[in-house]
Order: sequence, then C-alpha cells, then structure tokens
Amino acid sequence: MFNRKTLLTVLFILLLALAGCGGQEAEPTATPAPDKPTAAPAAAVVGDAVAGETVYMGTCIACHGPDAKGVQGLGKSLYPADSEFVAQKSDDELVAFILAGRTPDDPLNTTGVGMPAKGGNPAITEQQLHDVVAYIRTLK
Repeated sequence: MFNRKTLLTVLFILLLALAGCGGQEAEPTATPAPDKPTAAPAAAVVGDAVAGETVYMGTCIACHGPDAKGVQGLGKSLYPADSEFVAQKSDDELVAFILAGRTPDDPLNTTGVGMPAKGGNPAITEQQLHDVVAYIRTLK
C-alpha cells in the first residue's frame, strides 16, 4: 500500500490540481440562462378586527374616543367616511404612520396635537397595529 509520505504527496498534488481548475468564470453562452426566481415578497400582514378593537379600546380610545369619532383637542375621527387620511391610506401605510407618529410641528399635522409613536404604547406590536387598522376599516 502507500506509505504516509506518498499519500500526502498525492493529496497535495490533487489539491493543487483542483485549485487550478476553479475560480474561472464560465464563458457566456449564445443563449443567456433564464433568470432564477427571486424570493417571493413577504406575505401581507392581515389584521384581525376583533383583536384590533381590544387594542383600540386599550390604547387609542384616550385620544380618538370610544366610538373612534375623535376627542376634541386630542385626536381626529378615524372613520373612513370622516377622515380623508384614513380613507386614502393603505393598511400598511396606516401601520407605518402609527409606528412613527407625528409631531405637533409637522407641516402635515392639521391639529397641532402630536400623535405619539405607537399611540404612546411602546409595547404594542406591529401585528396589533394591523389589527387596529382592520378594526378601523370596519367602522361605518
């Protein structure tokens, strides 16, 4: 059989040969290879209106009222029929808005009252915000 020195020499030569074969880019072919499919975009988060009502009543009620019609001097109505802002935004846009909030000096703030990020509840999750938006969408 092989002694240890011979075996190591053969392995070394094989490694050199393999190293010399790699690293080269393939020659372009006449027909380009089809694009590989990219990862599918993340599925849209779907809110649960029933769970959203519970979150709303625990957080949003303070400024937007128990009926979501708004509280004078605090928060505006969230009814899509009353609020052009709510009616024109997608669910994801509303969630992004609630996540960030709005300062009183923001030029788009029409009340001069700040909207705290996450409605002032730092523990609220993005899923819960989707739930709240789903609840708001049920208001007629």
